[in-house]
Formats: sequence, structure tokens, C-alpha cells
Amino acid sequence: MISAQRYADAVRPVLDRLVDTQSDAVDRAADLIATGLRAGGVLQGFGAGHSEAFAAELVARAGGLVPTNRLSLHDLVLHGDAPRDVLADPKLERDPAVAHQLYALAAPHPRDVFVVASQSGINGSVVELATLVKERGHPLIAVTSVEHTARVAPRHPSGHRLADLADVVLDNGAPYGDALLPLEGGGAVCAVSSVTAALLAQLLTAEVVRRFHQAGEVPPIYLSANVPGGDEHNLALESRYAGRLRRTA
Repeated sequence: MISAQRYADAVRPVLDRLVDTQSDAVDRAADLIATGLRAGGVLQGFGAGHSEAFAAELVARAGGLVPTNRLSLHDLVLHGDAPRDVLADPKLERDPAVAHQLYALAAPHPRDVFVVASQSGINGSVVELATLVKERGHPLIAVTSVEHTARVAPRHPSGHRLADLADVVLDNGAPYGDALLPLEGGGAVCAVSSVTAALLAQLLTAEVVRRFHQAGEVPPIYLSANVPGGDEHNLALESRYAGRLRRTA
């Protein structure tokens, strides 16, 4: 029987395995992020489809790092000149051309670090953005399902997957197809990549903060905007990165 309890029981070992197997990769990724941020860089996060949840967890949230940006396909309309109906295309994330627009709209500085999330790691926008990031000399951290990406053919003309281009690959531990609970008639339900991506985002945040502390520096961390003094605290920190952080509803 499919049930909430069965899903909870299936998720726990996935999370435990992620913590056990990804600690070295988290350390290496945190080194890259902390080095970039301490040098004045910004962390640029991107994910298409449901992988946007990873960027949302990492960027501009209470208890998180201030110098962060979330790149999104919606930027093409919100910050670019693309017509709104472009977002109605369900295959937009497969188009490599949009990566060039996203990168230009982000206007990253040389010290910026990119974290790109994709369960499959094969779609055109993701792989093209990763390619651009590396060509421009930025560190690149990938969050992907190693099992899934190894079992599907790349959709980018280069034949590359996201994992092929990254300096560090964080395995989100999700299975092929993402869902955990098999159905009797075939297929499966209850995806896990958003859950594991949230855990990875917070593991990264903790390790980056630890590196700031080890260097004797105060990390730039958001307070909740819903506690007294939160807005003032956050605006003071954001002012250090004037014109470089995009904050939209």
C-alpha cells in the first residue's frame, strides 16, 4: 500500500546515505563557495523545473547566505525582453539558447560561484549554462542524481551532461525517475530530489559558515524578515552588494 508512512520510511535511508556519502563533496563545494564569497563574490544558483526548489532553498532565505542570486527561466520575462508566453513552453528548459540570456541577465562578477541543480543533468539550458560558466572561469558545483544521469542520453549537442562539466558533483541520491515508491501497475510515486536538495543546500550553508568562522570573519547571514530588526539587518548586509543581488517576490 502507498502511504505517508511508507514514504517516510523510504526517505530516511536516502537522507542517511546522502550524509554518509557526500561529506567530502560538500566540503569541496563549501571550499569553493567560501573562497568566492570571502573574495567579494556572489553565489549564483540555478535549477529548471522542480530543481528550482534547490536554488530557492539556497538563495535569499532566513538563516542563509546574503550574497546569493537565484537564476530562473522566469528571468527571461521579469528581467529580460522575452514575451510572457515563452514561459508556456514546457520544453523551454531544453533550449540551450536561453542559457546565454540567463547568464547575461545575471551579469556575474569574476569571483562569482555557480551551483546548478538538475535531477537528470541532460537538458539544454542546464548544460549550456554550465558550459558558459566554465568558459568564463567560474567555479561550478553540480547537484544531480548520479544514478539518473548515467541512464539517460544527453540532450545537449555537445553530448555532455551537467556532471561532466562541474568542478564538484553533489549526488542528490534520488533514483532514476526520482520517485521512491513503486506502483503495482508500473511507474512510481513520491519524488525525493527536492527533499535531498534541501538537505544539501543546508549542509553547504553550514560548511560555508564554518569556513568564515575558521577565518575569524562574520558570515553575512539573513535574519528572518518576520522578526523585529530583521529588515534592517538584512538591508544593511545587502547594501554591501548593491546592484548585484536580485530580490523579487
